Amino acid sequence: MLEGRRIVLGVSGGIAAYKAVEICRRLVDAGAHVSPVLTEGAQRFVGAATFSALASEPVQTSLWDEASPIPHTRLGQSADLVLVAPATAKVISDLRTGRSHDLLTATLLATRAPVVVCPAMHTEMWEHPAVQENLQVLISRGVHVVPPEEGRLAGGDVGKGRLADPATVVAAVERVLGPNDMVGQKVLVTAGGTREAIDAVRVVTNRSSGKQGYALAAEAAHRGAHVTLVTTVDRPVPPGVAEVVAVASAADMQEAVVPRAADQDVIIMAAAVADFRPATVADRKIKKGEGLDAIELAPTHDFLVDLGATKPHGQVLVGFAAETDDVVDNARDKLARKNLDLIVANDVASEGAGFEHDTNAVVILTPDGVGQTVPLTDKRTVARAVLDAVVERQGRTTAP
Repeated sequence: MLEGRRIVLGVSGGIAAYKAVEICRRLVDAGAHVSPVLTEGAQRFVGAATFSALASEPVQTSLWDEASPIPHTRLGQSADLVLVAPATAKVISDLRTGRSHDLLTATLLATRAPVVVCPAMHTEMWEHPAVQENLQVLISRGVHVVPPEEGRLAGGDVGKGRLADPATVVAAVERVLGPNDMVGQKVLVTAGGTREAIDAVRVVTNRSSGKQGYALAAEAAHRGAHVTLVTTVDRPVPPGVAEVVAVASAADMQEAVVPRAADQDVIIMAAAVADFRPATVADRKIKKGEGLDAIELAPTHDFLVDLGATKPHGQVLVGFAAETDDVVDNARDKLARKNLDLIVANDVASEGAGFEHDTNAVVILTPDGVGQTVPLTDKRTVARAVLDAVVERQGRTTAP
């Protein structure tokens, strides 16, 4: 998978820099062309001669003393992937803010290739809100993060923060540079919670932030798909998404999705579509002094049932089940009733999962009873697991 791929290996100034030597060796053994870049801090822990001996070309350390007058541009434009291992809190912060002060940070800003960062630092630093916020911003931009492991640290204590095992790092690189398994496919993703009008000002809605839907759209685009995102929320459009359709109500979403449905290879209904709407809608703002004894609700049309009944052969239809009890049983029932190919169930009452969080924990279910549990992790990782399941399902559908 890595044969002939050009990888810039950035090594920053942490004690875990010695592990980057093994990462470099494994990448070269896998067939990659490795261009090592060491920061000034990294050279305090490891020698440049070691990497020059193991890598595919000599180490580069400076913006100023290389043969090329613009080494960061050459490295950034020629790279298939930029890997930073270890990534210190400083490098993570620099990348988040766009600060360019040495060859490594300049290269990170000068590339359009995928970027993989492997944090390594003491537990207290890893858990600091600033570090976590920086990482979440990078993830939202499409940067791949290989989390640190728990174990013995440089100070002799035990905690989370040690650089991931070299084999884990190389496996992550292989996943990122894996085949574009959705090239040529059309994927429609819905995101956010619908808003059902009470009057000209007020709405009934839910807590969905759209983060999981946007992560799915970003991952599908990253895999080469032509992505249409139908959304109720105003968030930055993920890189590579071809079309964004803004909607508000369940009826709006139906109007946007149904006419496009037959032309899609994959439909992922990640949006939290309202089950009920106010039966009548005032065309003006109802004044507080007028009072409002009760709001009569009427069911919205469940157009996911329509999509399941009319889906063309080979299309993969994915639903979501946000539940608070009997999560798997309720999801299986929905999977069968709506003729879905996959359903993603999550307990929105559990800590750190579901609405508004940057993390999620789900169970992916298929009609044949197979269930895959994805433990609590960031929503982009959940998106990868869902799309892996979609691709696997497509393979079963098309198999002779």
